[in-house]
This record gives sequence, structure tokens and C-alpha cells, in this order.
Amino acid sequence: MLPLTPAFRKFEAELASLREELLLMAGRVEEMIHRAGRALVQRDVKLARETMALDRAVNRAEVDIDERCLDILSRHQLMASDLRFVTLAMKMVTDLERIADLAVNICERAIDLSRADRIVVHADIPLMTSLVQQQVAGAIDSFVNGDPSKAWEVLENDDDVDTLYHRVFEDTLQWMRTDSEKVHQLIHVQSVAKWLERMGDHSTNLAELVIFMLEGRDVRHPGRNSD
Repeated sequence: MLPLTPAFRKFEAELASLREELLLMAGRVEEMIHRAGRALVQRDVKLARETMALDRAVNRAEVDIDERCLDILSRHQLMASDLRFVTLAMKMVTDLERIADLAVNICERAIDLSRADRIVVHADIPLMTSLVQQQVAGAIDSFVNGDPSKAWEVLENDDDVDTLYHRVFEDTLQWMRTDSEKVHQLIHVQSVAKWLERMGDHSTNLAELVIFMLEGRDVRHPGRNSD
């Protein structure tokens, strides 16, 4: 085996540092999902505002990781696997940043709903929040551990989030018909459910990127070659 050169060791350290930055960003986004859901259910305005403040760090991380990826691409002739990792990292941070933005939206609704005398939150909202957080964690775990099976689980479980969303939407629609005084609140609840469903879609995007990185299979558009 040929000895590792200092340049190669430096390159490996750069990739490891990039991976750590991405994991730190993902962990912060997971925490934002959890906090946003708790702020909504507990009517905790302070927690909602603290969670919204975390978005600034996520935004900075997106910019920093993008710049680091571009720097690596400009200075190195990458092997296929490393090239795939760096380019997909740039796509992953976009989905993570959008999930964080949706968590901010939920926090804004939590603040609005906290002013109501009696908050009406569908019982499935906490479950949706937990499932979405698990979806993001599963995609990131598959990335960290090089385990595509976890990413496939994320894709399979996406239907669970969609099912809950449709149930929340239909139930709140029915409640609007019977309690006109709560229509404003229920519209907010529907918005929260929609944003959670979109978070689930972004976690699916993450899982698809991981599958492509690990297996070289593009599963974003199944059946696209069957025309």
C-alpha cells in the first residue's frame, strides 16, 4: 500500500469537516422541528421565538457549506464517490434550510394561536411532528452510516405523514362547519399540517439523495423511462 501523502490527508480532513458541518446543521434542524411542535401544543411563545432565532444559524450553515463545497470542487480533481458526496451535500443543505423555514412558519402560527382563549390543535399534529422529525433523522442516519436501508425506510414511511395530513385537513374542515367561531384557528391548524407534510417531502428528498450517493440509483422519478 502506498503511503498517504500530506495533501491526501488534508483532503480527507476537509471532507470529514464538511460532513461534520452538515450533521451539525441537520441536528439543529431536527431540534427546530421538535421545538416548533412543542411551542404550538404548549402555547409557549418564548420557546417559539427561541426556535425562530435558531434559523439564523441554519441559514449561515447553508451558505458556509455551499462555499466550502465550491472551494473543494475548484481545488481538487475528485473521484466519482467524492464528487457525488460534495455535490449532494450542496443539495441536502437546501432541503434542510427549507425544513427550518417551515419550522419558523409553525412557530409564527404558534404565537398567533397562543392569543386565543382556547386553542384547537388536532390530536394528530404532535404525531405528525414526531414522524417528520424521525424522517429527517432517518435520512441523516443513513447518510452518516452509509446505510441505504434507512433511506428506503424514509421513502416507505412518507405515506404515513400524508395520511395524517389528509385526516387533519378533513377533520378541521368538518369542525369549521360546526363551529364558525374557531374557523380562524382551524385555518392555522391546517397550515401547520400542510407545512409538516412539506417537511416530510423534503425528508424524502434527502433520502433520495442518500440512495443516489450510496447506490448510484436515481429514484426521484420512478417509471420515467417507461414511456
